[in-house]
Amino acid sequence: MTDQVMAAIDGSQFSEGVCDYAAWASLALEAPLTFLHVVDNHPQTAEVDLSGNIGLGSREHLLEELSQLDERRAKVAQEQGRLMLNAAKERALEAGVTEPMTRQRNGTLVETLVELENEIRLLVVGKRGETAHQASEHLGSNLERVVRTLHRPILMVPDGFKKPEQVMIAFDGSKTTRKGVEMIAKSPLFQGTPCHVVIVGAETGDNRSQLDWALKTLRDAGHQAEGAIRAGEVEETLRTYKQEHAIDMLVMGAYGHSRIRHLLVGSTTTAMLRRASVPVLLLR
Repeated sequence: MTDQVMAAIDGSQFSEGVCDYAAWASLALEAPLTFLHVVDNHPQTAEVDLSGNIGLGSREHLLEELSQLDERRAKVAQEQGRLMLNAAKERALEAGVTEPMTRQRNGTLVETLVELENEIRLLVVGKRGETAHQASEHLGSNLERVVRTLHRPILMVPDGFKKPEQVMIAFDGSKTTRKGVEMIAKSPLFQGTPCHVVIVGAETGDNRSQLDWALKTLRDAGHQAEGAIRAGEVEETLRTYKQEHAIDMLVMGAYGHSRIRHLLVGSTTTAMLRRASVPVLLLR
């Protein structure tokens, strides 16, 4: 089935937020909702070297036991996943979604999402996965890889749901963010939601005409829209604007192939994602 809202869930604290935002998006877009749980049977742990001084017979016995342990672990992970998917489905039904679907796959999250990419209209993920370090500014490595690899809008959400009432678009006049403004203008997801367009930079004729274009596009589609051009450091300026206007969703462009490989997207986007306390919609 194409054009569905897909929500990737795991055992992390963000799963409830993922369920609720996915249900909200599914209802607003009138799109089917699928919950996805991926069982990674190859967690990144160092292999134990059992050669050493252990006799061959013992070593074979140990390897056999380890293999059985892995099998049991995989079965437990699958069963946990099934329970989580059932709970997510119940939660979505309570929120008013008709016929939410569930899928469980083996493999890695990134590979699975790449396989399913053509079916996805919007991907909803938590800020961090269950195996990620819990420090508040740490982005899960899975999320970084997903954003780099996928060419679909990604909604990265915090652990609690709040229906967006003020949306801010970080706008720089690039092709991605212009497409983003057009998408938001016509998307049922933001119908009736006031939109703020913010350009960080100097008050130049070009920036002013870019902002005017964005505001006109949104207003022509029936949105209440306001905008600002502000000088300053990008992340700090956007954060200040967010606080001043009680913004509860941020929309940004994501750039997947930075020349500096370890960067998830532009460094600004990475910093915003790490510190975001509101959902961030990343556009490709």
